[in-house]
Amino acid sequence: MKNYKRILVVLFVVLFVISMVPLVLADEGKKININTATVEELVNLDRIGPKYAERIVQYRETNGPFVKVEDIVMVKGIGAKTLEVNRDVITVK
Repeated sequence: MKNYKRILVVLFVVLFVISMVPLVLADEGKKININTATVEELVNLDRIGPKYAERIVQYRETNGPFVKVEDIVMVKGIGAKTLEVNRDVITVK
């Protein structure tokens, strides 16, 4: 009886882990394009609130699209730390 319970617990854990794999994989490829993202999308970045998100949108409207991810530091108030924590989730495609 103890082995039966143990097997059920292990089976439950394995099924749970397997069910989570698609969720993890779905988030991996999702990047935010700082050239097309809305304010609502940009606030999902770390260290970017509504004020800075609006500055990003205003900057690209005034100066054109960002050429490379690193160009985000040209937006007033956004520095190297903000770039580094978001480098893997932003793109300029």
